[in-house]
Amino acid sequence: MNYNQQVKLIVLPADLLYQDKVCYDTKQLLLFYYELKQNKEHHVSKKTFVTLDQIKEIVKTYPTPFHLYDEAGLRANAQAVKEAFSWNKGFREYFAVKAEPNPFIMEILKEYGCGADCSSLTELLLSEKVGLTGDDIMFSSNDTPAEEFVLAKKMNAIINLDDFTHIEYFERVAGEFPKTMCLRYNPGGVYQLSNGIMDNPGDSKYGLTKEQLIEGYRILKEKGVERFGLHAFLVSNTVTNDYYPELAKTLFELCLEIREQAGVSISFVNLSGGVGIPYEPDQTPNDIYAIGAGVERVYNEVLVPAGMDDVAIYTEMGRFMTGPYGCLVTQAIHEKHTYKEYIGVDACAADLMRPAMYGAYHHITVAGKEDAPCTKKYDVTGALCENNDKFAIDRMLPEIEMGDYLIIHDTGAHGYAMGYNYNGRLRSAEILLQTDGTAKLIRRAETIKDYFATFDCFEQYKDLS
Repeated sequence: MNYNQQVKLIVLPADLLYQDKVCYDTKQLLLFYYELKQNKEHHVSKKTFVTLDQIKEIVKTYPTPFHLYDEAGLRANAQAVKEAFSWNKGFREYFAVKAEPNPFIMEILKEYGCGADCSSLTELLLSEKVGLTGDDIMFSSNDTPAEEFVLAKKMNAIINLDDFTHIEYFERVAGEFPKTMCLRYNPGGVYQLSNGIMDNPGDSKYGLTKEQLIEGYRILKEKGVERFGLHAFLVSNTVTNDYYPELAKTLFELCLEIREQAGVSISFVNLSGGVGIPYEPDQTPNDIYAIGAGVERVYNEVLVPAGMDDVAIYTEMGRFMTGPYGCLVTQAIHEKHTYKEYIGVDACAADLMRPAMYGAYHHITVAGKEDAPCTKKYDVTGALCENNDKFAIDRMLPEIEMGDYLIIHDTGAHGYAMGYNYNGRLRSAEILLQTDGTAKLIRRAETIKDYFATFDCFEQYKDLS
């Protein structure tokens, strides 16, 4: 069995798991998986976009920890996405702002025709500030406050309703419907791809049922809406070229049902996000050109024969657009030798929540020791008063000395964006490694004054801020 076949054993919810007529009990399997992971980490590495010399130069001005972004990588990837879907004349990528809400990053993506996928009032305001207005913005929210619908309508954003009851709610709080509206579909049940990857839309809080969707389009048509969109997000972080094409086929076939049953023609299909990245070093990255070609194939199979060859394709990728092009740079400041070997760094889960929150894997490179053997087993930890504040557990790495810089990979999406202030920890700076190799500050680090700013309305605490 290869690595991927072996890992599939882990996800089966049974005490006895079978593969190739071999039986493993759970404890044996977990031990096997653990040993496999260590072996994998011992042999496989990921390339970094920054060198130790560059880090040493950056820290002369900006101390660690900081999130660093690769401008060259961002640009090349945005261009690839644009090319991969160029067959569709109406194509547009609406960057998921929640993934990396930084105006400097958004301005780079805007140069390649990207709009903004917003889900909150602040994301709308940020998008407007970088010059995105009207149909440059897709407003896909849920449990939406009235003022956010009002602002989205005022900005002429494309509004994507998440629930059937939002039709009545929107009209009540925002008035007349815009001429363009979109509805979010949830098929329910378990959605499984041909390669076995699955998710559970039926357990998701998002979207309308098919019956609600059909009725929703009827109502919107009666209310004067003229241009209709269909949206769905069914599986997260897929590392396969099959997801978008299979989702597209599902939605394209649904377009025909909608035309038949609701009497409206869909003008655009929004495939949303879900195209993932290879966090683990032995995963094969998605090929966006193959994905685009796969969507084109089912477009020609389903929509073109039905006379719907003018339907635009939209996407709302966040992780795929920026994830691999960011890293968290941190310095080793403590070591601890008890029942395990610990390396304490100056970053913590407040800078990168995913490992603590999800148990998510982020690869770690010790800068300057990229080719050194991974002979030491460490837990790499931050300073929060939580035992899950660990960037790695039992990770095989080169021997780490105090002062070494660690590069935590793939933090360009849902990294800084998910930061928080538990224990009074301050969020780090964001820096852009420009195409000429120089570093540009694109968000300063938080200060103590920032942290206490919300007490500035109280006389006795004004001196804190």
